[in-house]
Amino acid sequence: MAEANGAVPDVAENQGHRGAWTTFKNLFSRVLLIYLMVTMFKIYTKDADRDVTVNARRDVRFRNLFVPGQLFDLHLYLDISEQRFTNFVGRDLFYKGVGMRYGDYSNDLETLFEKTIPTPEVLMQNKSIYLHVFITKSGFSPNPHDHSYEKREVIYGVTRLNKFRRKHHKQTINLLTGMNEQSETDVEKSCRIKYEVLNFWHPNLTISLVDDQTQWNRGALPPPFNEAIVFDTVGGFYLPILFFNDYWNLAHEYVPVNSSMKEITLRISYQSLSLFKYQLYASQQTRNKWSLMLGNEPDDDDQDLIKQALLETNPIVLGATFFVSILHTVFEFLAFKNDIQFWHARNNLKGLSVRSVLFNIFQSLVVFLFICDNDTNWIVKTSVGVGFLIECWKLPKVVNFQIDHMEKWLGFIPGIKISDKGSYIASNTKTYDDIAFKYLFWILFPLFAGYAIYSLVFVEQRGWYSWILNMLYGFLLMFGFIMMTPQLFINYKLKSVAHLPWRMLTYKFINTFIDDLFAFVIRMPIMYRIGCFRDDIVFIIYLYQRWIYRVDPKRMNEFGSFLEPAVGSEEMLQEHELKKE
Repeated sequence: MAEANGAVPDVAENQGHRGAWTTFKNLFSRVLLIYLMVTMFKIYTKDADRDVTVNARRDVRFRNLFVPGQLFDLHLYLDISEQRFTNFVGRDLFYKGVGMRYGDYSNDLETLFEKTIPTPEVLMQNKSIYLHVFITKSGFSPNPHDHSYEKREVIYGVTRLNKFRRKHHKQTINLLTGMNEQSETDVEKSCRIKYEVLNFWHPNLTISLVDDQTQWNRGALPPPFNEAIVFDTVGGFYLPILFFNDYWNLAHEYVPVNSSMKEITLRISYQSLSLFKYQLYASQQTRNKWSLMLGNEPDDDDQDLIKQALLETNPIVLGATFFVSILHTVFEFLAFKNDIQFWHARNNLKGLSVRSVLFNIFQSLVVFLFICDNDTNWIVKTSVGVGFLIECWKLPKVVNFQIDHMEKWLGFIPGIKISDKGSYIASNTKTYDDIAFKYLFWILFPLFAGYAIYSLVFVEQRGWYSWILNMLYGFLLMFGFIMMTPQLFINYKLKSVAHLPWRMLTYKFINTFIDDLFAFVIRMPIMYRIGCFRDDIVFIIYLYQRWIYRVDPKRMNEFGSFLEPAVGSEEMLQEHELKKE
């Protein structure tokens, strides 16, 4: 089956399974961003709309056309046009449901009918087919030419049954042999286009009427009701919301429409929908719409991860996961804030691994170049780019930069001389840091060489530059956590942890346990779940070191700093610096 990948189509293929927790956090962050943008837009337009709607907001309230238990008929028509269906003459009903009851939950999600028809020619031509739905009170007709037609009491909606998805084409080859596993057609397309839009079909569609008897003011409707509710000012009522629900149609269930598909199946279900559930579904549609407007095409695989978690996870566990996801975002921000505060006020590098800081800068650069090479959307690029700049901001804090007029580049550009900080050289920290990285190099070099050879021999690449980025990115995903260990070695040699940013580490430590919880909620391979515990081991060692190397948090330590601010701590620190001078 043809596949349509997202903005980074070959990340999962080349690097294994991505972090599902990162996916969940990104989705949560995007929903929050969209909510803030919508709120700002509403505030901006509120004054402009106030004069128009002030009279409507005072007294006029509209009732629902359908009372509880109202009998209605459902009329379905298929057409190739999205315009309102009007050609009733000579057309046979695709389906008609008679005597259905409004607000009846006894037959929840009842399948109305299932029909198999020859594949329409328009689908073969990569065009669309639409389902036009008319709902009337029982015994009435949607045809304007019938005597039982009542214009103002016809509920109408239209939805596209097929779905267009992108299939990305990238010209990849084995860099050693020059061969690839793609078909000749795909290779030819990859030379001409980046992606093509394919037609997909899913047999399931749920039609819902929102069951609600709220009396609404026309000019005071909150989203999404302001776009969904149709008012009749003459009759003083509004039409029930007609909603087409395909949220639970998973991406892998869609079938590509091609010449081999002789028939298609359409399965229509009906479900009464409460106002609360409608708001949840409508918010998802709004999020997808805003994501497209922001240039961020929703990733179907990411969407499926969330849907499968909702379907397969115990509601209590799911609710707890959603709650801790909010905490995770808060702790992540606090860790980021305290990290900046720590380095902003840090002048003494005793006990800190400078090489680890430099490695983090290199790691952030690799991630940024990797997502740029894979055509990721601008939101992710901006987020990662800002993170990289913050890591670079730490650079003058850990090394000295001096202009060297003696050594010039190209004969006229002054050179830059880089040297270690005095506090780093004067202590034993540099010695221990060098020893730790020497042993670490002995461990990582064989792993790095083996992974590089594997990716070169067995994985197709777009070129040597892409191979370097993919190889480095994949290696950092698997073994990057090892770079946290030099700081453990320095702590062990100094028999102290007073120099560490413990607030930032505490927030990160809490987040690692939240990651573990999420690893068992989202479906993922067992090996990836085991991998989620790697950081836990390192942080547990940090906690053990804090326990055995106890310090008074309000006493100035041997590194000239305080774990917690105390009364007069700033004066004591200034006095300590004067004594050293």
